[in-house]
Amino acid sequence: MTIIIASSLIYLIVLVFLFFFQRSLLYKPNENNYFNDRLKVDIEEVQIKTSDNINLLGWFHKKDLNKFKTVVYFHGNAGKLENRIHKLNHFKDMDVNFLIISWRGFSGNSGKPTEKGLYEDGKSTIDWLKNIGLSDKDIVLYGESLGTGIATHIAQNRKFAGLVLETPFTSMVDAAKNVYPYIPVGILLKDRYENEKKIKHINIPILVMHGEADQIVPFKMGKKIYEIANKPKYSYFTKYDNHMMEYDEKLVFALRSFMKSLN
Repeated sequence: MTIIIASSLIYLIVLVFLFFFQRSLLYKPNENNYFNDRLKVDIEEVQIKTSDNINLLGWFHKKDLNKFKTVVYFHGNAGKLENRIHKLNHFKDMDVNFLIISWRGFSGNSGKPTEKGLYEDGKSTIDWLKNIGLSDKDIVLYGESLGTGIATHIAQNRKFAGLVLETPFTSMVDAAKNVYPYIPVGILLKDRYENEKKIKHINIPILVMHGEADQIVPFKMGKKIYEIANKPKYSYFTKYDNHMMEYDEKLVFALRSFMKSLN
């Protein structure tokens, strides 16, 4: 009986800890996998102001706003903009402009990340582009990991040029269950990012990219997102890619081909 009571108390303490500190586990602005990559494409640093008065750092590459689509890149749950340089460098070989923004609480931005807050960050980014003359049909949304939750949310019932989802999850509840199988995350989780429900309300071209070796977001989630997505839809699935997909010639070719199909 003593063992049962002690075990129950420890389990309760773990639940309380996870409830109050869950956002520190989900959002990791200080995590760094930047290996001193150098930008090979010209960018302009911009500041995007949200409706709740937070300034977001962004990198804007303008090749030709009238001729080419503009990719809006929503990054994942960890690190600074520099962590994506190895990806952005490949965009110079594509006929696209791009804007990558850093979330509130990331890259020196004020505020604290939450699901509601990141949706506002994404919406404000689209509004910023519209203020310089772009419309939905000029914009391709690109979500990476956690960023797929924001991209999917914003794409609902809109006529953007296209949507790219790299290592998407069905919902944050499902993803958390994979990491914490013995925790009632369905009850505790505050930020839920329900991609599976929202993908059904998207009717623009979609490219889903995922690797079978993903140890963070199981491949079956990306495959399911692809299966329930509306047409036209395309996939780039690989056998050996982990969560950080390899930006090799095959991936870049798939991405470039998708972008060309939208023009």
